[in-house]
Amino acid sequence: ALAGVLFGYFIYSPAPEVPRLSGKLTEGTIQVGGLKRTYLTYVPQGLKKGAPLVVVMHGSGQDGAQMRMWTGYGFERLAGEYGFAVAYPDGYEGYWNACNIAGDYSANQLNIDDVGFLTAMADKLVAEKGADPDRVFAVGISRGGHMAFRSALEAPSRFRAVAAVAANVPVPENFKCKPAGQGTSSVMIMNGTNDPLNPFDGGEVTFFGLLRRGKVRSSRESGQYFADLNHITGPPETSQTQMTDGTRVEQVLWRNGSKVEVELVAIHGGGHGIPQPYWRSPRILGPTPKEPAGPAVIWAFFARQRPG
Repeated sequence: ALAGVLFGYFIYSPAPEVPRLSGKLTEGTIQVGGLKRTYLTYVPQGLKKGAPLVVVMHGSGQDGAQMRMWTGYGFERLAGEYGFAVAYPDGYEGYWNACNIAGDYSANQLNIDDVGFLTAMADKLVAEKGADPDRVFAVGISRGGHMAFRSALEAPSRFRAVAAVAANVPVPENFKCKPAGQGTSSVMIMNGTNDPLNPFDGGEVTFFGLLRRGKVRSSRESGQYFADLNHITGPPETSQTQMTDGTRVEQVLWRNGSKVEVELVAIHGGGHGIPQPYWRSPRILGPTPKEPAGPAVIWAFFARQRPG
């Protein structure tokens, strides 16, 4: 009985109500590196040619269908209002081959070409859906956030901007990605200060001693890493906003007039997930503030990124 109570309180979280959506969700496949890779695509009704494409990547052990729920269908709600398509790719056996060296899951051990998969899928959807090739964006939560980092570093010509939620850049001794050399995509990092897995101030990524992923930089250092790669000099702009539910949001923005910018959105009191009003993450992952609406904040960041 006690185990049931603990499970119900810390792990169980009721699924969010599926909103009424105008568009259609379809399944897709593509062959990359000798593997059949899968993904979901949501296109709102009446989407015009030349619309943006937002690629949304799930966390460890999940798939694209679960990612729709974990975001409260937030990006699909926005897609109809602002006119963009959404893609939910599936990681290899539920995981992404991101920048961290540590990690015993297959995608990492087999060095799966996830950058190749994501770019090929994006190219295919640009051709099929008529999306704007210069406004392809990527967002991910947890392991998906780490894959967003890799996409920004190794495929900046394909992804105009990325957003990583609940993720920090690995420290040098835990880092295997190879930056393209001409700078990166614009990058947003959205992290909770009370995240029990991804340490906001840096350290080892672990879950009660399990699922070790090696050490990462702090959230501030992660933002500075991308600012340095893009030669953004000078101190960042900082601002703070108090939400009505008591959450404090701190925004740190690096920009110098170029087409690339880096922003850290620190959710003070937030846990391992994306803040939103539609769904609460399991309590074991920390608090899920209802404000700000994470998908809307991320879309606003993407929307202001223009081809340079």
